[in-house]
Amino acid sequence: MKKLLSFVALIFSLQVFAADLTKLEYITETYPPYNFKEEGKLKGIAVELLEAATKAAGHPVKNSDIKLQPWARGYRQALSGKMTALFSTSRTEERESKFQWVGPITDTRIVVWAPKAKGIKIGSAADLKSYKIGAIRDDVGEQLVKAAGVPEGNIKLSPKPEAVAKKLQSGRVDLWAYEENVAAFIMKANGINTADFEVVHVLKEAKLFYSLSKDVPGDIVSKLQGGVDKVKSSGDFDKILSKYR
Repeated sequence: MKKLLSFVALIFSLQVFAADLTKLEYITETYPPYNFKEEGKLKGIAVELLEAATKAAGHPVKNSDIKLQPWARGYRQALSGKMTALFSTSRTEERESKFQWVGPITDTRIVVWAPKAKGIKIGSAADLKSYKIGAIRDDVGEQLVKAAGVPEGNIKLSPKPEAVAKKLQSGRVDLWAYEENVAAFIMKANGINTADFEVVHVLKEAKLFYSLSKDVPGDIVSKLQGGVDKVKSSGDFDKILSKYR
């Protein structure tokens, strides 16, 4: 009997270890109000949800364990399969099979911004082909304008959104393809008056998720999803949202 109990205890401990959420490498980018650094600490809707979800699942991830990187670098790592959790990621058809998904975090809109003074009118995605469009490398904005048929030569890529915001302000690009709330936040943070700009086209309405590399075991994916579901059903997520809206 004692041997049987010891065996059961061993199996249980192995299962717990196998589903240990702290074994993942968590990577995010500057994408406020979802994830960003302020006064040396990571903050945002997705960061706080992750912390609460991993705590609810019994494997709390510390704020200091989350790495802040340029999006393209984190995206490539998540694609290569190194036990990576990348966020916040817009879940699209083009990305669906490339990752395992946990969420959703919240709704998102990928839009095209333009200076009001230029009077640019976009009737359909085909109209985008005539303009120079700023985007972040490997971001959903870049992927969507490419899918719309915009020539690669017309897509001006940067590693950071602050650089694109300044290009839009200075006229070095005509348009900016990016998440609506994040673009507005970035412009304000860089002293750019958002009243001088407008959304001229909606590329995609989607949802933000945690995207996990394909090598992450299914029990870890399930445990993280369970933690997210628990936080959302408890009402704690509404408290998180209220801080940033």
